[in-house]
Amino acid sequence: MRRRLAPAAAATAALTALLLAGCTAGNQTSSSQPGIATGEVAPAPAPAPDVPAPDAPQSIEGGAASDGAFKAEADADRSVITTGWISITVDDPIATAEDAADLVEESGGRVDSRNETPGTDSQPPSASLTVRVPADELDAVVAKLRELGTVNSVSMNASDVTQQRQDLDARIDALTASVDRLRELLATATSITDLIAIESELTTRQAELDSLTQQRDWLVDQVDYSSITLDLITEEVAPDAAPDDFWSGLIAGWGALVAFAGWLGVAFGVLLPWLVAVLVVAAIVVTIVVLASRSRREGQLDAAASVDASEPSPSDSPSPPSPPQDGSPRA
Repeated sequence: MRRRLAPAAAATAALTALLLAGCTAGNQTSSSQPGIATGEVAPAPAPAPDVPAPDAPQSIEGGAASDGAFKAEADADRSVITTGWISITVDDPIATAEDAADLVEESGGRVDSRNETPGTDSQPPSASLTVRVPADELDAVVAKLRELGTVNSVSMNASDVTQQRQDLDARIDALTASVDRLRELLATATSITDLIAIESELTTRQAELDSLTQQRDWLVDQVDYSSITLDLITEEVAPDAAPDDFWSGLIAGWGALVAFAGWLGVAFGVLLPWLVAVLVVAAIVVTIVVLASRSRREGQLDAAASVDASEPSPSDSPSPPSPPQDGSPRA
């Protein structure tokens, strides 16, 4: 029995060795495939299965688009109050103010205040407007306002009130739910005491809800409509450009000196009537003081003269008694 099993075991061992040798040769061939010696023909690679490769550019563009959409959504969620101030030099401020008001109304905005000063002999004409422009049309309206004349200065300020608006919305939602619950309790109350307590609390919370709603509405109006103050002036009052060289600086200094001299002349002309009045009053006061001093001095001299006249002279005074001639003592 053992002799019959021996040839079978030997055959099994030989077959295993052959399989291991074949696997080792396959691994060596696959590992040495990149470095095929010259003259050897590399076997043709097997055709790869038709698997669609991912479109990299489309995936990148899709990512950029998603980022842009996220940023747009984030910007849409923000609440920003924008205010601005624009100064423009024009030929006719009154007519230009009418054109500016028409531009604002065409964009869907409104004019909150408008002040116009016609020109006189002492002052040039001017106009000032405070307009409210939709936030989406702000850039377009500012660009059109720039075309009305020569822009002197532009100032724009933005204030982010997103957190304040979110806080108001949260408080309004909470108070609305509380008011609804109180109304449900009021409908199911059975005793007068409960009715009075619920109505009192409902009135308090409803008043607070109305106040917060008004604050939210005002804030939303400020966000939706940007405020712009537009000043329209003429060339006479427009600010001069800063000097940039020696001659322009010299001319500017001479102009400043002439203006200062003119200002001094105007100030002296204004003060001259007051100076004349002060001098007249001072002359009257000095005259009164001098006359009073002179009369007082004359009175003192007259009093001294009268005192001297009432006193006896030395010649009128009695002579002292003479001593006796006989030398006897007087009793």
